[in-house]
Amino acid sequence: MNIAAGLVRLYRGETTVDYYGKRKPALAVSGVFLVATVVLLLLGGLNLGIDFRGGVAWESPVTATLDQDAVREVLEANGVETANAKLQTLQSADGERIRVQVGDQSDEVRATVQEALAEKAGLESQDVSVAAVSSSWGRSITVKAIRALLVFFVLVSLYIAWRFEWKMALAAIIAMAHDVLISVGIYAMFRFEVTPATVVAFLTILGYSLYDTVVVFDKVRENIDRFNTSRMSMGNIVNVSSNQVLARSLNTTLSSALPVVSLLVVGSFVLGATNLQEFAIALLVGMLTGTYSSIFIATPLYAIFKNREPKYAAVAGQVAQGAEMAALFEHSTVRAASKAAAVDATDREASVRRNTSSTVLTHPPRPRKRRRR
Repeated sequence: MNIAAGLVRLYRGETTVDYYGKRKPALAVSGVFLVATVVLLLLGGLNLGIDFRGGVAWESPVTATLDQDAVREVLEANGVETANAKLQTLQSADGERIRVQVGDQSDEVRATVQEALAEKAGLESQDVSVAAVSSSWGRSITVKAIRALLVFFVLVSLYIAWRFEWKMALAAIIAMAHDVLISVGIYAMFRFEVTPATVVAFLTILGYSLYDTVVVFDKVRENIDRFNTSRMSMGNIVNVSSNQVLARSLNTTLSSALPVVSLLVVGSFVLGATNLQEFAIALLVGMLTGTYSSIFIATPLYAIFKNREPKYAAVAGQVAQGAEMAALFEHSTVRAASKAAAVDATDREASVRRNTSSTVLTHPPRPRKRRRR
């Protein structure tokens, strides 16, 4: 019964969680993750795919005589180092295929290994594909991705500063950078391969993070206007706003995450499409961190920035909890209803005025002329 009542209050936006009061533990946890990300990048770096570091990839159907051990034997027999070789068994509509990626090799070695793999598998040479990627192409992708990221940050900052205010823009940029860095740290920790699809997913993460943040900020701005005449602290405004949009944020995240989980499970683990795995993992991590940062990072940071203003500095320590916060929700609802009623009354008055002005004569009627006989 209590769980059901709690869910009802959640979806009505009537929860009384003190998000502003939890700002220090939340920021501390995020700080630990960010430091861990930096350490992981310095020690091991990212597991860059062939598109970034360059190299050669052979791909062949799996046969009774060709498996991963047989592929390693072929590589070693042709003088190709296997310590850093990456071997994958992929599922496809045509059956299992084995893919091996190594560092850059000469044209002669590429052709020799291709023929050796085909002979080992009992296939024709053209049945084994070979692809070579230059490291310069990977560097070009990296530069373009960083450039796109910076342009995105600048445009988003300008838009939020124009639509809301610059303090919200600064908090939103920090939250988006937080989400991307946390996602990069998870890739570095679990040694997930970074491919162009991963870069696209990282850029997509920014969109999810921005959406969640703007939803909360829009409610914060609405409540700032609603409590403009009262001495309401920014901590209370942030708490009321975050609780009111919590259900919306959770619904958005769940509805977006379910297709991504399906993509990850069905596309990657069932069909064996590793490109889908790289894309889906980045998206899933970004969605979860985006929801977290919009409530626990962006909004508390904005409140901290606003508390420097004289209007809010005097009441910065006044943060309602429990029953007091519930009273603020009722106060907010009453104010919203009063404002809606006032707007409705104004609209009705204007409508009556327009209708009256169209039916009431504003000048005496002109006399009718007599007809001559």
